Amino acid sequence: MARVGNTSAVGFGAAILVCVAVAYVISDRRSKKKKPIQKKKTRGGVVDAIGNTPLIRINSLSDATGCQILGKCEFLNPGGSVKDRVALQIIQEALDSGQLCPGGIITEGSAGSTAISIATVAPAFGCKCHVVIPDDAAIEKSQIIEALGATVERVRPVSITHKDHFVNIARRRASEANEFASKNRNSQLNGKGTDQINGHKSNGYDHSSLFPTDCKGGFFADQFENLANFRAHYEGTGPEIWDQTNGNLDAFVAAAGTGGTVAGISSFLQEKNPGIKCFLIDPPGSGLYNKVTRGVMYTKEEAEGRRLKNPFDTITEGIGINRITKNFAKAKLDGAFRGTDLEAVEMARFLLKNDGLFLGSSSAMNCVGAVRVAQAMGPGHTIVTILCDSGMRHLSKFHNEEYLSQLGLLPKATGLEFLGIK
Repeated sequence: MARVGNTSAVGFGAAILVCVAVAYVISDRRSKKKKPIQKKKTRGGVVDAIGNTPLIRINSLSDATGCQILGKCEFLNPGGSVKDRVALQIIQEALDSGQLCPGGIITEGSAGSTAISIATVAPAFGCKCHVVIPDDAAIEKSQIIEALGATVERVRPVSITHKDHFVNIARRRASEANEFASKNRNSQLNGKGTDQINGHKSNGYDHSSLFPTDCKGGFFADQFENLANFRAHYEGTGPEIWDQTNGNLDAFVAAAGTGGTVAGISSFLQEKNPGIKCFLIDPPGSGLYNKVTRGVMYTKEEAEGRRLKNPFDTITEGIGINRITKNFAKAKLDGAFRGTDLEAVEMARFLLKNDGLFLGSSSAMNCVGAVRVAQAMGPGHTIVTILCDSGMRHLSKFHNEEYLSQLGLLPKATGLEFLGIK
């Protein structure tokens, strides 16, 4: 009996253990099922949707070069470009400083992308937008700006030294908006005249038709010289790239228009790791390549007085310049590469065919730069560039075969042979 009893006791104990184990498993499964699903945090409107764009591997270029070529997808910002960051930073800083108030008009001279971004962001702060744009910019850009509710003023392209350069006109418009608001209030703000902005006076004309009657003054965004541009990338884009790569990158490359993107990102990355090489890719008609590589803004031929009256410009809108802006002056660059218009056109078609990336002209030029850096550094490196905007706002020129044919820029390559890769 004792033996049978012991056996029964053992069996009973084993049964208890099995029941406990089963109960634990069931409980554990139930507890796992009861855990709340982690939902993505809701963002607060269009402003909070700016930034934190994905960094993607550009497969075709990576496979062809043996490097990891990564593109920061700035075309996924709500305004469709990297300039959303700049617009937000400029507007926020202007509001904080009191230079701009709700109901005010933000003026800017822009080839398109910054204007679109300001027109996108301004209403979120109760402001309006007045854009002066060169009339040789792609027509769809001004159409988008107008559709966003901004006023668009298209003017002929002239030198930056001319009083009627689109940037200088935009500066004047801010003064005129201040003057107009002052007259409407029949008083002066803070007891001071408001007919100046950034040291420039209005031309004295009556521009009341340009501004709404409830205008609360004007503010000139000044993307070329306003260091809020630099700070947008030093405080935002650069840290994002560092976090997304876990600091494991070897080089960064981008073109420059205002210079804010390449300056802000290069400064941040080289502060984090001085070993990260930063490069410029520069289009035709721009003097920045010569400045970075030779220390001067002109070639030997130009220095000898043989510069053309109307030097060849690039079809890559928004990049390339012949002066050093306050933003570009803060760039930390190890070198520069030249890119051609044909290379940018070929690159855009190559990426669309092989990666499904439909990119704008400056994005395509940046990818040309990424390949040039990969060729210079050799396989095994990680290289980051900026995919500034999509091809959607470049349909009438950069992605228009008839227009390209007139310039002899129709793409013919089947691969990357236009960059010496077979």
